[in-house]
Amino acid sequence: MISVQQAKTILNNTIPNSKEVELPLLKALNYCLANDVYSSINMPPFRQSAMDGYALNIQDSLSYSLIGEIKAGDAHKMVLKPGEAIKIFTGAAVPDSANAVIQIEKTTCTREVLLLDGNVALHTNIRPIGEQIKENEVALTKGTILNAAAIGFLAGLGITTVTVFKKPNIGILVTGNELIKPGNALEHGKVFESNSIMLQAALLNANFDAITTYEVNDDFSNTKNSIETALQENDILLISGGISVGDYDFVKSALEELKVETLFYKVNQKPGKPLLAGRVEDKLVFALPGNPAASLTCYYIYVEPILHRITGKLNPQNNLVQKEMTHDLAVNNARSQFLKAIFSDNEVSVLSHQQSSMLNTFALSNCLIHLPEGNYELKKGSKVDIYHI
Repeated sequence: MISVQQAKTILNNTIPNSKEVELPLLKALNYCLANDVYSSINMPPFRQSAMDGYALNIQDSLSYSLIGEIKAGDAHKMVLKPGEAIKIFTGAAVPDSANAVIQIEKTTCTREVLLLDGNVALHTNIRPIGEQIKENEVALTKGTILNAAAIGFLAGLGITTVTVFKKPNIGILVTGNELIKPGNALEHGKVFESNSIMLQAALLNANFDAITTYEVNDDFSNTKNSIETALQENDILLISGGISVGDYDFVKSALEELKVETLFYKVNQKPGKPLLAGRVEDKLVFALPGNPAASLTCYYIYVEPILHRITGKLNPQNNLVQKEMTHDLAVNNARSQFLKAIFSDNEVSVLSHQQSSMLNTFALSNCLIHLPEGNYELKKGSKVDIYHI
């Protein structure tokens, strides 16, 4: 067995090269930029009114002659002499001869005369050219995740397509004679298959949506053929079950026959000891334990961070952080342990039902506590490492 850190190091040193693709702006939502994006314009591209009000060519008097109006989108350019004003609306172009905009609420207006409630400072309520960003400046840097605001920002700069890191096609292969689909009658000796939909949900939650599922019974030839097909059709393959050492666990031998290089097999951790990571050409394989909680733990600790790195995400959500325990805890571990837990603010509490087969408290958790192997006592207030999930 290897340690948790050794397993993570091996994976980080074996990440396939990221691929790039150009996408229309809306289809690039939740993708990471593959390069810096520069603005080809000033934003705003003209002196812009920040208010509905009146653009002024300031004079000493509070009385101004009103000479017209400018709506947002108007292209004509008007010239104001000192003491003249023009009605203007939010977003409209402020004439070069105007040096302030006063909001409507601070004025009294007749048909031709505008009276101000008080003096106005130069440049009030005028957005200068390039206030948000200037031409040729970096708008968004490589690695930025394109959320709704980023999409809107780039569209406002006239950008219609972006180059992003391609998301991998991901296969999920579930093994086991004991599994039946939810919705069917539960026969004696059978259990409902939940790992495929659980892993799909985890991937979708992390914004990976190119997912194909496969299922196979506990037969060597069928297992080998199904893995071969899944590898041909996907960049990343997650296999659930069949990776332990039982008489009907065929995944490891099938991977070996398919010339998949084993990066590591078995990690000194609980749950998830019989984890295998492999590589063939530029494709990665993760053979996850069949027990649901163990499978999901391995996904969060090993799979999701690698997927984020492949797709250019610089700061994955599940980075390691520290929180303080809300209670005492006796640790007696021969292996590193990942405990389902819940944190709030700076504190974290361990939940019950830690067995690798149980998801009921996993459903309530928002983090995993990582406890190194050994015999020791953690007191309330002790800091522990957690992974957000």
